[in-house]
Amino acid sequence: EIDYRNYSELYKVYSNYKILSDCANGSLKGKPRVAFEQYIQSYYLDMVLYYANKIFKVMTLNQFELLRKKDTVNLGIKTGLDLEVFDYHTYKKRDTKTLSGGESFKASLALALGLSQCVSGFSNTINIDALFIDEGFGSLDSESLDIALDVISSLSYNNRLIGLISHVNELKSRIPNQIIAIKTPFGSNIKLTF
Repeated sequence: EIDYRNYSELYKVYSNYKILSDCANGSLKGKPRVAFEQYIQSYYLDMVLYYANKIFKVMTLNQFELLRKKDTVNLGIKTGLDLEVFDYHTYKKRDTKTLSGGESFKASLALALGLSQCVSGFSNTINIDALFIDEGFGSLDSESLDIALDVISSLSYNNRLIGLISHVNELKSRIPNQIIAIKTPFGSNIKLTF
């Protein structure tokens, strides 16, 4: 014979754990589907975006801001780590895929630099002394290139090294300290200019 009083108590305990489990797994009905891991990742992504947007706004002359997409319509779809762009010229949000090549490069550069600042800020034991940026500068117009170089120069403080890897002549002519790789039939050589 089943003791229904005991069953009722067990069911209450089970129900509480079930709600907690569904919440942690991102499967709670009627709520955004964000698993616990994604929730933590989105928390850190928000911090990276905070630093990245300081840079991205400068590089885009206050036109764009990166946002973490929060889908309140499709609650059944797992969300939390997608990005979108807010355009201050149109006052509308739009998909990051709509950015031009130069704008996408600026967004990527801002995210990389924002991540660097965020990681350095989290711990006194982790110090990012060097950051290398490979390509993308060819997609920038002259004004955007000026702004990007100004931002990069402003981040080169406290003995932090930011290296740019590029074949863009306009960029090469503006960087005073260079390591130039020269390809020869016998292998590659380097030339230093300071």
